[in-house]
Amino acid sequence: MQNTLKLLISISVVLFLILSVFIACKNKSENKPEPTPADTLPKASLWLTEGDQSNLFTEMGGITIRQTATTDWPVIRMDTSQLFQSIDGFGAALTGSSAYLINKKLNTSQRSTLLNQLFDPVKGIGISYLRLTMGASDFSLNDFTYNDMPPGETDFELTQFDLGPDREDLIPVLKEILQINPDIKLMGTPWSPPAWMKTNGNLKGGQLKTECYDVYARYFVKYIQAMAEEGINITSVTPQNEPLYFTANYPCMEMQADEQAEFIKTALGPTFREAGLKTQIILYDHNWDNITYGDLILSEPDANQYVAGTAFHGYAGNVSAMTLLRNAFPEKGIYFTEISGGDWAPNFSDNLLWNMRNIFIGGTNNWTKTALLWNLALDENNGPTNNGCSDCRGVVTINQSTAQLKFNEEYYSLAHFTKFVKPDARRVSLFIPQALTQVEAVAFINTDQSKVFVVSNQGDEYKSFGITQGKTNLTYSIPPKAVATIIW
Repeated sequence: MQNTLKLLISISVVLFLILSVFIACKNKSENKPEPTPADTLPKASLWLTEGDQSNLFTEMGGITIRQTATTDWPVIRMDTSQLFQSIDGFGAALTGSSAYLINKKLNTSQRSTLLNQLFDPVKGIGISYLRLTMGASDFSLNDFTYNDMPPGETDFELTQFDLGPDREDLIPVLKEILQINPDIKLMGTPWSPPAWMKTNGNLKGGQLKTECYDVYARYFVKYIQAMAEEGINITSVTPQNEPLYFTANYPCMEMQADEQAEFIKTALGPTFREAGLKTQIILYDHNWDNITYGDLILSEPDANQYVAGTAFHGYAGNVSAMTLLRNAFPEKGIYFTEISGGDWAPNFSDNLLWNMRNIFIGGTNNWTKTALLWNLALDENNGPTNNGCSDCRGVVTINQSTAQLKFNEEYYSLAHFTKFVKPDARRVSLFIPQALTQVEAVAFINTDQSKVFVVSNQGDEYKSFGITQGKTNLTYSIPPKAVATIIW
């Protein structure tokens, strides 16, 4: 009987202990937080353009952000503590032809819709920088400068200076743009000085007379001040468009590096300083295939002091040339100011990916603060032209007869940057594993601390990868021949 009692007590104790453990585990299990469902985790935004045009700057579903990396895919590492150049903006050139089409071939409603789509940072893609032609270019309705005189006459006092034809289309369109985006930056570039200032007395070819250095510098000041009176602030100027191409059948001028250095240090720079102008002077404004031009001017202290940096075009040479000059003069900015698409390259996918590799991803990875395309708008016949390129393509095509709009691959290339990479953003460090062949990317941090990651897949197959930035971890598979922008 005693043994039986002891056995019952032992069994009771064991059952009590088992019950206690069960209750404790149950309570612990009930108190343990459940894993956060994926649909309640924070998301990064994703916009996609594919070369086959199945998606054209399409907002896709968000990408889940996790605090820990959970992928076996190659991981791209983004370090926002390593900061590179600040961004001034992205955009195109509002040429005389572009302004004419927008102002004269679209009615008030159509014009408002287009300009909002191009320049509104919320409703549209938020273009943040425009290049303007100071006088006529190869895309104007006719030849002109702001101080044309009859043959044999001069005007060293600039009493006849007037913005003239710019008042017809350019200035009205600019004022509408400024209503949408009052902070847009503007660059002014001349194709030629007035003919009476040139050695050949002609808008085409010739050189700037040495005795006209001073008056031409004052001509720039007059332009900036006259535009300011219209409520238009000019952020920067270049002394001459494509100074090494001077045999065109449209306004142009030869200006060798030693001439430009002399003009800047003896006239343009001091005149700007005396006038109290904050407008930047940016030199060269021609192709990647020549960096000795910028090197020569920046090596002259008397010219260097007035110069903000060097501008490049992309019709010859390699984008990496910008890094070579930047490394030689790290305190000076790099600016990319012109490239055009055209009928010679009709394939949408090829153009999109070329733009990414060379101008937008490639350009910003090679230190440019701007990426500007050529004509903002052209018509269905690639015009109106002024004896220039007959098969160039605008960012937008405006049909003169129907006012129908066509948004070209240049528009989508721009959109992936202008919409998200804001002025004063900084490029940040990015490490891409070698395993991710044919993947190219660049990343930025905006002043509001938002992050922007732009990636292109130049290959024919999907590319899968992770992105790690601090405690932010993402995974994404980009389609072949595509561009994606991810924002968080």
